[in-house]
Amino acid sequence: MTDCLFCKIASGAIPSKPAYSDDEVYAFHDIAPKAPTHILVIPRRHIPKLADAGPDDRELVGEVVARAAAIARELGLDHYRLVANNGEGAGQTVFHLHFHLLGGRPLSWPPG
Repeated sequence: MTDCLFCKIASGAIPSKPAYSDDEVYAFHDIAPKAPTHILVIPRRHIPKLADAGPDDRELVGEVVARAAAIARELGLDHYRLVANNGEGAGQTVFHLHFHLLGGRPLSWPPG
């Protein structure tokens, strides 16, 4: 999608600090981190939000989540949070499915 911020970041049209990249998944450091480690993990294919993921997206969404866990392991994070906001009312501001990988400090509950 040409007007999507995260599509532009994943394509390299907008610079980012990468954490991981392959043909299906791109991960990059958040420019306004909410924790010492704050990485956004996205599918390269545009899916607006988690609720829009359909049966054909199951493998890709699973790969995104598995990649987030692998990044956390590579960074030595024993404790972390993986968050996907679904829709404006949940705090989603960029409508391209993404997971926030947050760690490096104690995280309180409940969030928000």
